[in-house]
Amino acid sequence: MLYENLSIGPQGHLAFAGYDTLWLAEEYGTPLFVMDEKRIRQRCREYQQAMEEYLPAGSRPLYASKAMSIRRIYQIMAQENMGVDVVSPGELYTAVQAGFPMENAFFHGSSKTDADIRFAMEHKVGFFICDNADELLAVDAEAARQGICQKILLRLAPGIDPHTHEKINTGRVDSKFGVAIETGQAAALVEKILSLRNIDLWGYHCHVGSQLFDEVLFCDSATNMLTFAADMEKRFGFSPRIVNLGGGMGVPYTQEQNAVDYAGNIRKLGAHIDELCGKLQINPPAILMEPGRSIVADSGITLYTVTGTKEIPGFKNYVGIDGGMTDNPRYTLYQAPYTVYNAGKMQEKADFVGTVAGRCCESGDLIQENVPLARPVRGDILAVLTTGAYNYSMASNYNRVPRPPVVIIGENGPYVAVRRETYQDLLLCDL
Repeated sequence: MLYENLSIGPQGHLAFAGYDTLWLAEEYGTPLFVMDEKRIRQRCREYQQAMEEYLPAGSRPLYASKAMSIRRIYQIMAQENMGVDVVSPGELYTAVQAGFPMENAFFHGSSKTDADIRFAMEHKVGFFICDNADELLAVDAEAARQGICQKILLRLAPGIDPHTHEKINTGRVDSKFGVAIETGQAAALVEKILSLRNIDLWGYHCHVGSQLFDEVLFCDSATNMLTFAADMEKRFGFSPRIVNLGGGMGVPYTQEQNAVDYAGNIRKLGAHIDELCGKLQINPPAILMEPGRSIVADSGITLYTVTGTKEIPGFKNYVGIDGGMTDNPRYTLYQAPYTVYNAGKMQEKADFVGTVAGRCCESGDLIQENVPLARPVRGDILAVLTTGAYNYSMASNYNRVPRPPVVIIGENGPYVAVRRETYQDLLLCDL
């Protein structure tokens, strides 16, 4: 099986975190997001232990909450002593309502409005990740109005191309995110920041992309960022307390993709940083990382009910389901790979090849193409693996389809973390 929290029960059904997926589907209905709380907590601890052991003092992980932003996730992150990054006032508000300690929250985003900035400061967010000169001036002005000195990290574009999908590639010079190092703009902005009275620069941030399976690009990022830091120290006397290398460590979505050694990657990164700081003759700053996908992705699955099959001889077969791009748009957006099982027929031969098609009135509403399955019939339950990240958080009401619930399997069994939307919910904002 792809993950150790998956198994096959005595009836030949897929089990997730010890629970029969057919029972979960019957108990809570479909479509259904199911999360494994134990696995989420284990991954948080894996990052924390590795960063404490291998990286400079004060290093810690921040959960990238855009991957899965619900009240219960922030409560778990607080209990696990994780920091979080938030990219909108909505994520920030959810964290506040969950009781998350906001001094451990980092506010990202490349297009913060004046209202966003005011809202974050009123809720005493710990750090702003400032993206550009206009934002810095707005943060300085609002901090002056509120009578505070706001802590920030400056987001840099380190000029690294990770060769991931174009839509999850964020570290190049021409990215919409950050200030470019190689053009000289980043240095000029550091000089400007150091002259502002209401901003407290703590260091630098970067993020080069997602679905990275080894330490190489993190080491490349560290090289560019720490070399820049050393130059700024020589020119302006500023030594960073924090360098945030962002997130991006991947997860396997299929058997063909390799498992990721998170602790091993962090160990190699730590050795690189130690050597680099020695060569540059700078004090090692605390290193932050922002795992999101790798915290929650393989902690989640989605269950669907088959609505029927359509066989087109000589062409292709379709398997209809009661969900689709409204709860998982990632295949439609960038052909994301997934593993799909006929959950009630795990011991039967997967001799039917079909394209899993959603319920939306949209030709591109597909979950996966040419999937080998035990022959499905109307009423069967399909399980799509590794849907804990960027599925619920990207879900929509396209075609006026209500969003599914989120059920979390905790220490004492399953519980509803987010209820299923109703048709009445679809009209709450209509006048």
